[in-house]
Amino acid sequence: MTASARALAEATPADRDRYVDLLRVASLGTVIAGHWLMAAVSGDGIGNLLALVPALQVLTWGLQIMPVFFFVGGFSHALSYRSLARRTDGPVYAAFLRARLQRLLRPTLVFVLVWAAVALAVQLAGHGGGTLTGAALRLVTQPLWFIGIYLAMVAFTPPLLKLHERAGWAAFAALAGAAALVDVLRFALGVPYVEFLNFALVWLAVHQLGFLRADGRIRRPAALAAAGLASAALLVAYGPYPLSMVGMPGEKVSNMAPPTLALLCHGLWLVGAVQLAARPATAWLRRPRVWRGVVAANGLAMTAFLWHLTAMLGVYAAQLALGLDLPAPATAAWWAQVPVRFLAAAALTGVLVALFRRFEAPRPGAPAPARRTGGPVAALGITLCLLGILGLSMTGLGGLLDGHSATLIALPVTAPAAIAMALGGWYLVERSAPARRVRLRG
Repeated sequence: MTASARALAEATPADRDRYVDLLRVASLGTVIAGHWLMAAVSGDGIGNLLALVPALQVLTWGLQIMPVFFFVGGFSHALSYRSLARRTDGPVYAAFLRARLQRLLRPTLVFVLVWAAVALAVQLAGHGGGTLTGAALRLVTQPLWFIGIYLAMVAFTPPLLKLHERAGWAAFAALAGAAALVDVLRFALGVPYVEFLNFALVWLAVHQLGFLRADGRIRRPAALAAAGLASAALLVAYGPYPLSMVGMPGEKVSNMAPPTLALLCHGLWLVGAVQLAARPATAWLRRPRVWRGVVAANGLAMTAFLWHLTAMLGVYAAQLALGLDLPAPATAAWWAQVPVRFLAAAALTGVLVALFRRFEAPRPGAPAPARRTGGPVAALGITLCLLGILGLSMTGLGGLLDGHSATLIALPVTAPAAIAMALGGWYLVERSAPARRVRLRG
């Protein structure tokens, strides 16, 4: 544990909601473990364990934990925006975006640039067309979808927080109802492309639950969990929704891409469940050693998330380089290797975190001129960032030299164009507001 993490733990205000920090770390850790488990690598390529063993898809009702992260994000964004608004004269939108994105975009863009350089070198050397290499260059950027969606949550926080303050639960109900309507238009009436609206509606609805928690308005978590779980089960049993709460290769309908009403109900049950555990978990977090561990983990969680697939691919590459056989996925030999692969991937992730964690560490930015147009500039910047990062999650890095493209909101985008949008957007966000030291709550 670093001295800075120890100092932060010791300086924690008495009124800080420590449980939120635990949920943030636990949700990202669960995602990492789930990705390591689901990746079924063999000599034929990279498959999905849940597709090979469909009975295991029920595990996604616990392992698909991303709704908890967006719920925590809503809580943190509400507290942070209100704290900044109390301290700042005039518009705060640009300052809020810049402050919230400091520790998110810097490590993300470093990850993108490092992997883009590796991908370019591999393709210039003529090795980009191999089955495993090509699959790896596609796979490694897929988790970036989460960061793109999270950027949208940050961008929409100010207007949706105002809506929440006026309407409370009705604001959440409006978003949930709109998501349900989208599914009706999609499945019952066959309206084309309408399903993509749920990328915003479903995740914004979960994010809105975080606002409700910030104001202490989730008072019946058991009822929320029961309603969410029952609704999700009924939708899967009698509706057009698959069992898995993560995407499966080749499936006609996914609960994730784009999100569905079933995934929103899944998020409701998860939020209710974690709220039920809040009181005992908060008491546990009062232990100094436990809290120091959570603070230290929070300081490197995003870096670990970005690089965990790189570590997993590195473990498989080492097996191949050493001439070790890769057992067929889901066989007894494959399961026997799972603990060893997990330990090796965790160790390699630790090495990568040690190399790149400095880009996640908070630091005062370079001075930037104050602008009357800071809000519009910041809005344009974050829009370019989220489009670029979402585009890169779809294109992968396997086609840097051949113009490979993917469709993003009905428009084709290539990996170089996506990288350029993300970098340009980050520059605009950085220049949209004066650099200042802002202590953000949550």
